[in-house]
Formats: sequence, C-alpha cells, structure tokens
Amino acid sequence: MKILVVEDEAPIRDLISINLQLVGYEVFTAEDGIVAENFLEKQKVDLILLDVMIPGIDGFSLIEKIKKHNIPVIFVTAKESVLDRVKGLRLGADDYIIKPFETIELLARIEVVLRRYHKNSHIIKFKNIEVDTNQRSVKLNDKEVYLTVKEYELLILLLQNKNIALSRDQILDRVWGFEYGGETRTVDIHIQRIREKLDLKNNIKTVFKVGYRFEE
Repeated sequence: MKILVVEDEAPIRDLISINLQLVGYEVFTAEDGIVAENFLEKQKVDLILLDVMIPGIDGFSLIEKIKKHNIPVIFVTAKESVLDRVKGLRLGADDYIIKPFETIELLARIEVVLRRYHKNSHIIKFKNIEVDTNQRSVKLNDKEVYLTVKEYELLILLLQNKNIALSRDQILDRVWGFEYGGETRTVDIHIQRIREKLDLKNNIKTVFKVGYRFEE
C-alpha cells in the first residue's frame, strides 16, 4: 500500500513516514500543496495524509483539487475546532485527526479507512456513471444501461487507462484477444455505441491515426 504524507514540518513528516514504513507501507512525502498536486498527476497512491496549514495550496483547497483521483484522505492537523473538522469532512475527507496524536491511533485510523475504501473497490465511478465490476453492471444517472460483453470490457479498459492513447490493435488484443481475425473497424463501432449509451462523446477522444483516449 502506498501513502502520500503532505506535511510542511519536517520532524512530523519524518516521524509519520518512519512509523508507516515500519509497518510495511510504501511512503511518499510532499512539503507543500503544490508539490503534492504535481505528484498526484504522475503517481497513484492508496491514501493521503494531509495537513491543512501547508504552503502553496492549503489542505482544504487541495482536497477539492484532488477529488478526481478518487483517493481516500485523512486530515492530520493542529486545527482542532469543530467547524474546521466539519469543513474537512464535508469537503470529502474520510477522517480527521488532531495533532498531537498517538502513532497507534493514526495507524488504526489508516487501517479502518483503507478497509472501508477497498471494500468498495469493485465500484468504479466517473461523473454520473457507476460500474460494478462484481455484478458487471453499468448505471447512468442511477439507471442501469445494457452493454454487450465486448462493450462492457472495452469500457473497463478505457476507465483503467484514463488519459492514455490506446491503438486499435491494442484494444483488439486486450478485449477481443490475440486470435481475433476481424477488422479494426469493429473497435470504432463499439466505441460509438459506448459514447451514445453513456453520453461519453466528450470524454472518449479519437486520436488521429492511432485509436482512442479516455479523458476526464
């Protein structure tokens, strides 16, 4: 499991990092909000420990910017007023811990959030679309949408490779299999159907002479 610690005070940042590493987490650190935001554009993590009062972009502003990554966030901060806690939770934080704290409590809260989050890891959400990979069902605005087997598998491939250009041959190999002997035109037909059924015309982009890219 990978955890990003966003904390401007080096002693606290180092202490948290060491304790997380001791129990087996892979830890990344950022000393301000801008560094954290840039890091998350390139690297996927399983959880973020976020201070509120950090340089660049404060924690409350940062959590709004990183919601699109769908990563659980625990605020770890000295801001202890009820209003601050309520604000943090309403902005989307999964938990809120006041400094100073006991390491054992921090670790326990991390475990609870990760367990709760991964309990629903079979659910993929994008805007008003929800995909349940256990049930192989797709909903648009809470109404189930019928997709064929290949439409469903193609949608999952696109959602798992956001902002990556996939060639038609790559799509054929991964959805239809290496032994498929048909034309790449079948990819275009299925893409068109997904765009129409799920209102994704502005998100599934055609990459000229290459294939397709799913954009957020």
